[in-house]
Amino acid sequence: MLKRIISGLVGFILLLTIVIKGGMALSISVLLLSLLGLYEFNSAVSKNGIKYVSIISYTFPFLLFLMFNIRGLGLNIQIILFIYILSILSILVLKKDLLLNDISVTLFSLLYIPFLLFHITLLDGNKLIWLVFITAFGTDTFAYFTGILFGKRKLCPELSPKKTIEGSIGGILGSLLLSLLFLKIFNIEHYVQLGILSIICSIMAQIGDLAASKIKRISNIKDYGNIMPGHGGVLDRFDSILFTAPIVYYYITYLL
Repeated sequence: MLKRIISGLVGFILLLTIVIKGGMALSISVLLLSLLGLYEFNSAVSKNGIKYVSIISYTFPFLLFLMFNIRGLGLNIQIILFIYILSILSILVLKKDLLLNDISVTLFSLLYIPFLLFHITLLDGNKLIWLVFITAFGTDTFAYFTGILFGKRKLCPELSPKKTIEGSIGGILGSLLLSLLFLKIFNIEHYVQLGILSIICSIMAQIGDLAASKIKRISNIKDYGNIMPGHGGVLDRFDSILFTAPIVYYYITYLL
């Protein structure tokens, strides 16, 4: 627990610094997290005999990075996805030992990790970017301690035996409480709409956590990595963020 707390504090300070600074620091950080996440995912699924097309996958985050930071290139997500689908299908034809499962998993990883994660970059400069992290980490923290204190009924024992229904409810309430406190401190309006957003994010953060757990179960691993002592790898720590970042972005873009 001590190692987990120290690692968490260091990570929190680093996160605080990067998000406040924003700009290129944030974009580069998201790029690095995407690359590390893809590497962890590659290592996990390779244990199931999947021939992960790493040459294709590791260049995808770089194109997203260029798309967000160099407007003159004329790149957009449709063009990038077209390039990658075309490239992956071409490799399927050229490499006889490659199966449909291999390219399907590779394409899935691109949408699951860098595509979802880069939504953080779209929120750069907006105060509500903090809701991405408040709802995800708040849910995780409150669910953990509520589960320890009051947890009795298992939430999803086949995927995560320690998670409880009581912990899940505690996580949702914790996310709502922290979000409302954040809005109050920074004098941000739309309490009702953003309160609803915090509940949606909390639920989806837990689904994101369980989805990552199922992938680990299928791959027969405990953690994706050990880059964060006591927390595991990038995907262990950011599995919820992958879900909350797009939700926050699309919610405030189209509903506020």
